[in-house]
Amino acid sequence: MRIVHFGHSCVLLETESARILLDPGTFSEGFENERELDAILITHQHFDHLDVAKLPALLKANPHAQLIIDPGSVTEVEKLGVEFRVAHPGDAFEFAGAVVNTVGGDHAVIHPDIPVVPNIGYLVDHGAFYHPGDSFFVPEQKIDVLGLPTGAPWLKASEAVDFFRAVSPRAAVPIHEKTLANPAMIYGLFTNLAPQGAEVRVLTPGEPEKL
Repeated sequence: MRIVHFGHSCVLLETESARILLDPGTFSEGFENERELDAILITHQHFDHLDVAKLPALLKANPHAQLIIDPGSVTEVEKLGVEFRVAHPGDAFEFAGAVVNTVGGDHAVIHPDIPVVPNIGYLVDHGAFYHPGDSFFVPEQKIDVLGLPTGAPWLKASEAVDFFRAVSPRAAVPIHEKTLANPAMIYGLFTNLAPQGAEVRVLTPGEPEKL
C-alpha cells in the first residue's frame, strides 16, 4: 500500500486495486488535484476534515468516486447536491476490490460544554490501514498502519501515546498535526514511547510513500 499525506487528516491510500481519499479538509492542501479516485471517505463534520467548498469540484473530477460520510455530515453535504452514502459503525463497503469496514461512532470529547458529534473510523482491507478520525477508538482487528492523531483541542500527548500502544500497529503515520506549531516534538515522543516493534513514519506532504 502507498500512502500520500496532504497534511492534517487527509490521506490518499493506493491499494493494489483502489485509490481511496480520506478526510479532505480545509487544513489540507493538494488533494483537490487527485484523479481516478474510487472513494472519498469522511470521518466527521468538522471543517478540518470536510472541505465543503472543494468537495463538489473534486467529485466532478472523479465521477466514479463514491462519497461516504458520517451521519453528522449529512446536513451540510445535502446542500451541495452531490450523491453520497451514510456510514454507520459496523458497515462494510467495497471500492474497486478494496474492503472498508466502519468502527467507532463518536468524536472524542473536546469539552463537556461542547456537544459530541458522530465520528466514523475507517478500516481499509481488514486493518491494512486505520483512520480513526477524531477519536481514540481501538478496533478489534489487528492494524498494520495507523493514522495517529498528533495534536488537537481534544487530545493530549499521553492519550495519543496510550492509543498508539493499545492499537499496537506495525507502523504509525502521524496525522492531525496542523494545530501544532512544532509537531516534530510530538513525533519524537511517539518514537520514544512507541509499542515494541512499531515504527513511526513521518510522511512528507504530497509525496507517495510505500508502507
